[in-house]
Amino acid sequence: MTFATTQPEASGVHNTATALRADVVICTYTLARWEQFARSVESVLAQEVTPQQLIIVVDHNDELLARCRQEWGAGRSDSSVEIVIVASQFPGRQGSSRNTALLLARAEIVSFLDDDAEAEPDWLERLLAVYTTRPGAVAVGGRSRPNYAAPRPSWFPPDFDWVFGCHYQSLPDRLAPVRRLIGTSMSVRRDEMLAVGGFHADDYDDMDLSHRIAHAHGPAAVLYEPRAEVHHYVPPDRMTWSYYWRRCFFVNRNKVGAFADMGEGGNIRAELRFGAGVLLTLIQALLAALIGRPKQLRQALAAVLGLALGGCGFVAGRVQLARGRRPEVLTTGLSEAETRSARAAASAINNA
Repeated sequence: MTFATTQPEASGVHNTATALRADVVICTYTLARWEQFARSVESVLAQEVTPQQLIIVVDHNDELLARCRQEWGAGRSDSSVEIVIVASQFPGRQGSSRNTALLLARAEIVSFLDDDAEAEPDWLERLLAVYTTRPGAVAVGGRSRPNYAAPRPSWFPPDFDWVFGCHYQSLPDRLAPVRRLIGTSMSVRRDEMLAVGGFHADDYDDMDLSHRIAHAHGPAAVLYEPRAEVHHYVPPDRMTWSYYWRRCFFVNRNKVGAFADMGEGGNIRAELRFGAGVLLTLIQALLAALIGRPKQLRQALAAVLGLALGGCGFVAGRVQLARGRRPEVLTTGLSEAETRSARAAASAINNA
């Protein structure tokens, strides 16, 4: 599918972005996503500001690794981007794959794109421009728009598009600090991410990055730039009631352990603010229903139910944690030796 591109505005975004270089990381794990994954790779190679490296990390799938090497192992004759293809070297899932990429990154900025998301041609340029115009920025994320494979259910509430890994209603529509980025499209200064030990979570890598960077550098260091856009594929099974309630419950149950691992950096302020926004939406929906717009009320009721399921999941997670029965976490961060080695390797190559 081809998407309309967003043209750079007359704000000098191209000139400000080119002062920095970035490596782009795509982590992948299954051949079932090959079509979306190939489009994701092509969108990176078509960036108006080209990355220094495209790092493809394959998560414990030898067949997929071989196919990636067959497709891109020799690079591309029509692109100057160096393509690096490796297997994840740690036992966990996506967090481990992203840690593998951090050890290979050479550019000052590392940008992460999901394997089922296509970036607009100016995506990387707009992310880099934030670091140049906001020197205090340490992590910058972009907007993820849903690319639906089937019609969106009329009951699905806009504030719960996070279930798809997409921009949701309570996120800002202009450049602003946020408590949490969307993992589908985010970036970070390499050295600062290495300083916090990389990623420490298998399934909450975006939350892990956002909280650790905000704790180390202040809340204003984590910024959301909605003009840096990607299109995230949403398969039909993610638009079902079954998927919705399971995500609401289990995401919030399992994030309790991730918060515990963050120490002082873990907090639920983002969840509390989100919940308050959902309840405010219910009031607005009730007023809309009185003037003959029931669709908004159905969405608001689904949102309140999702909020209740999330609360139940969080309580269940606290009980699990108190009983010492939390799920095993295989991604535990990078060691000091690994981060020192990564910095030294990047410095040696960049200064050569």
